[in-house]
Amino acid sequence: MKRNLKSYLTISLKGLGMGAADVVPGVSGGTIAFITGIYEELVTTIANVDFGLIKTWKKEGFGKMWENLNGSFILALLLGIFFSVFTLMRLTNYLLETYPIIVWSFFFGLVLASVWYVGKQIDRWNVKLVSFALLGLIIAYGITLLAPADGIEHPLYYLLCGSIAICAMILPGISGAFILVLMGAYKSITEAVSEFNLQVVGLVGLGAIIGILSFSRILKWLFNHYKAITLAILTGFIAGSLNKIWPWKKVLETELVKGKDVILKEVSVLPQNFDGDPKLFAASLAAIFGFLLILFLEKIAENQPLSHAEHKDS
Repeated sequence: MKRNLKSYLTISLKGLGMGAADVVPGVSGGTIAFITGIYEELVTTIANVDFGLIKTWKKEGFGKMWENLNGSFILALLLGIFFSVFTLMRLTNYLLETYPIIVWSFFFGLVLASVWYVGKQIDRWNVKLVSFALLGLIIAYGITLLAPADGIEHPLYYLLCGSIAICAMILPGISGAFILVLMGAYKSITEAVSEFNLQVVGLVGLGAIIGILSFSRILKWLFNHYKAITLAILTGFIAGSLNKIWPWKKVLETELVKGKDVILKEVSVLPQNFDGDPKLFAASLAAIFGFLLILFLEKIAENQPLSHAEHKDS
């Protein structure tokens, strides 16, 4: 059984959601991939990229190599991601600046439902799995509390930043942009992109390639051998990241990047302690909408054709 055009358009729409999430500091595209039912296929596809594909191309032709690569899936997903990044970024930034509480409430409801969605993938919870979930929660929550480090102007550091940030992007919970802020590299990397500093961009890109190819193999191995434990940790990790996207914040420290204030340090507060109008009613509606959207996406995922991996098994 092969996918049809409608299936690939659906994958592109999921990529659209991943791209929209990745441009929001604190929201991971990996979370969107998971709740739309393509996470394991994405990880497996990336992990299967190796030099053996070149040998297949030489011996059996491009078509066979493309099939082994699951190239149509990757192409459809990347088209959605890039279209989203280059078209929705301005809209997302505008909404975050104009209606921050409403937008963050929507994402809070969305990610909160994601905790439930990922957790329900485990058939039977036990003490061991709960312990791993708590471990993931503590780690993710701790990351949201970290103070940004001072950046290092060194090629190896840019390689490291690229490799770690891309891992965060495919790991449900924490966004890559937020990791770059923590590592003190967000300003220098965004400036390098805007100034077309190909040396820095190239180093970050190389680090991203190394990171995603390595980390995807680890994730694939974990899903193959310890799927329940991996899901438990991811459930806790997403739950711990909720602190980052809590709608009501008190800003403690900012930094000017490309004419805009980038928040370096903030603390979550209760709505009644928020310095300004908490917009509690509108925020509640936005959170409920975000939560219900996950239920809707779950229904869509249930009606999708078999994944590439399942095709090969059938």
